[in-house]
Amino acid sequence: MKRYPEQEHTPESLMEEREYGLYWYSWLWSILRPVLIFVCSALLLIGGLSFAWGKLSAVLIDPVDAGSEEPVAFVVQAGDSLTRVANNLQNQSLIRNRSVFKYYADFMGFGQKIQEGEYTLSRGMTLSQIADQLTRGDGKPIVRSITVIPGWTVQTIAEYLKKEGVLQDTAEFLEKCRTGAGFAAYYYIADVLAGRNAGQRKYVLEGYLAPDTYEIYTSATADDVIKKLLSQTEAVYQEPFHARAEELGMSMDQVVTLASMIEKEAKTAEFAKVSAVFHGRLKQGMPLGSDVTIKYVTGTTRMALNQADLAVDSPYNTYRVKGLPPGPVCSPSKAAIQAALYPDEQFLSEGFLYFCSKDPNTGELHFSKTLAEHEDAVRIYAPLWEAYDQRTQAH
Repeated sequence: MKRYPEQEHTPESLMEEREYGLYWYSWLWSILRPVLIFVCSALLLIGGLSFAWGKLSAVLIDPVDAGSEEPVAFVVQAGDSLTRVANNLQNQSLIRNRSVFKYYADFMGFGQKIQEGEYTLSRGMTLSQIADQLTRGDGKPIVRSITVIPGWTVQTIAEYLKKEGVLQDTAEFLEKCRTGAGFAAYYYIADVLAGRNAGQRKYVLEGYLAPDTYEIYTSATADDVIKKLLSQTEAVYQEPFHARAEELGMSMDQVVTLASMIEKEAKTAEFAKVSAVFHGRLKQGMPLGSDVTIKYVTGTTRMALNQADLAVDSPYNTYRVKGLPPGPVCSPSKAAIQAALYPDEQFLSEGFLYFCSKDPNTGELHFSKTLAEHEDAVRIYAPLWEAYDQRTQAH
């Protein structure tokens, strides 16, 4: 077996080896020392922060009674601010600190999403659980949609609102619409109340509850609904309409009144033609002779009016009283208002002064220039009206 010569250790070589070992250890320690110091410092800092957070969380953030499932009723009222909600939560011992909840909700973007409602919370819930539930709602809708159709009267609107559960009954709504009291802040209602026909009107607010689709609070009162609808009338009847009415020498109320008659008398395609007939009659001082004003007073839905209907003693009887009726007979659409302001100029210049229903099923009208032509048309189409009445009144 081959042998290697053993290394001879001398004092000098031993000294060199020891110095080399110390150098290596020193070099390694110079690297590890700052790392160890950093790690130890970090552990101390984390420990300190963890201890401090634990103390802080126990005082400000943790559930008030961890593990508790006892139900606590909590209510958010309509219009409650985030501050009020936070105050109420702390007052009912559902959170530890109102400011912390407020800052948390703001930071997480919950501040503007808290919904009105009645909630069941517990003192075992965390801040995030409470905030999440308040933003999801209590399962009961806070808003709903209602739709007012062009041509509806105040009474029709009231019945619809009751049917939809918006109103418990119609009495309060109808009385407010009848008197208009409390709505004079709307300039057009103030004008109506100050006008000479106010006392003759069936409902002061008739014609001004604008047809449209609305989103209202489920807690909305009769006042709330009326104001919402009145505000839409202001949005529809803007300055160009006022300027045009002034050109025609008409007030806003007269325009809305005429528009309501047009709305009930015709389909949209013939609005401007019916408007031309009415404008022509007004210029010549003729009674407007509108069936819809009779129906508004009597409540009849028959197409063929009889002599008793036409003889009804009312300022709304436009067969007996010249000029416009005391006020609107329904809520007109924007299209009907435009037609009242802009009648068909050709029809107006050609002197069309009469119209009657041509087809009760489609609403198409027959227009005439003279009374004789109109009477001939009535003889032709009256049997259709009577047949329509027999068919519809039977139901």
